[in-house]
Amino acid sequence: MIRILFVCHGNICRSPMAEFILKDMVDKEGLSDQFEIASAATSSEEIWNGTGNPVYPPARRELERHGIYCGDKRAVQLKRSDYDYYDYLIGMDEQNIRNIEKITGQHGEKITMLLEHAGLKRGIRDPWYSRAFDETYDDVVTGCQALLAHILTNWK
Repeated sequence: MIRILFVCHGNICRSPMAEFILKDMVDKEGLSDQFEIASAATSSEEIWNGTGNPVYPPARRELERHGIYCGDKRAVQLKRSDYDYYDYLIGMDEQNIRNIEKITGQHGEKITMLLEHAGLKRGIRDPWYSRAFDETYDDVVTGCQALLAHILTNWK
């Protein structure tokens, strides 16, 4: 079982997009039973009284436009123990990486930025601010394709 956790600031845009895009890719490869894919936030801003907000509607619509559904996914916060549980902790930008390291108390190859897997040295812009949900979708697809190719090359 390969366990992947995508992480962004609030867990309502980028990281759930990555979670469900990769789930779709893995499903199309017939490998769903060999992967556990989830997402989390470094912040508690989208979590109220223990209940996380749902995927932000424009992010949900962008996924649906591509035939990907995120169901009733709600924001959850990254925990220190997630470092030991997951094989990959994938942040969306450099600030996410710093916060993942701070929360988990860990550094290392398990923690990477998504686009690094595609050979790109940049983060994925937060569409909460940019409003460019289509651009975020494209970047996430690029990163997820490269991540999945890396995993399958090194796993099989």
